[in-house]
Amino acid sequence: MAMKKWCWRSIVILIWWCATISTTQAIWLDLPASGTKCVSEDIQNNVVVLADYSLVNGENDAPVQPAPTISVRVTSPYGNNLHHQENMTHGQFAFTTTESGNYLACFWVDGNHPGGKGLTVSLDWRIGIAAKDWESVAKKEKIEGVEFELRKLEGAVEAIHENLIYLKNKEAEMREVSEKTNGRVAWFSIMSLGVCIGVAVLQVWYLKRFFHKKKLI
Repeated sequence: MAMKKWCWRSIVILIWWCATISTTQAIWLDLPASGTKCVSEDIQNNVVVLADYSLVNGENDAPVQPAPTISVRVTSPYGNNLHHQENMTHGQFAFTTTESGNYLACFWVDGNHPGGKGLTVSLDWRIGIAAKDWESVAKKEKIEGVEFELRKLEGAVEAIHENLIYLKNKEAEMREVSEKTNGRVAWFSIMSLGVCIGVAVLQVWYLKRFFHKKKLI
């Protein structure tokens, strides 16, 4: 009985870990003094995205006057602006995806940063179930304890299922593109071989005609 209980807990933890680890990204970005540093994420349609970013003082926590700031721009796969802020030290952006593809978040140092040194930005990028406010859900639906944990696990399973469907569709699209490319390469190879054979036949015919005209054969 104890073994079955332990196995059930292990499965529950594994499911939750798989859902959260694939939908959460906390990273640090080293921004150059000039130029842009971007991160991208391939996200499917109708997914909630929530991210917090903050400037990390990279100069041994020494006060800098004026305080350095950064700018941020988030764009959709088709180039639509989803978030754009300038002269920021920290902030947040949130949106629900309306199209599948690579969503791009770009950061750069504002021109008023003294010293010409790069900065570091902490970015906590959460997607799907990891971006959901479970505390608000628990208060709104008045659930707690085991029911609350089961609700989170249900969301985790749904997120995994949706990701698997998305990956399956992407794999089918890539396979179709690969098959079309292979077909085109095959036809190009056949055409190239046909051209080579045709040129060889023309060369033999021309040389034979030339030698006949010169009465060499």
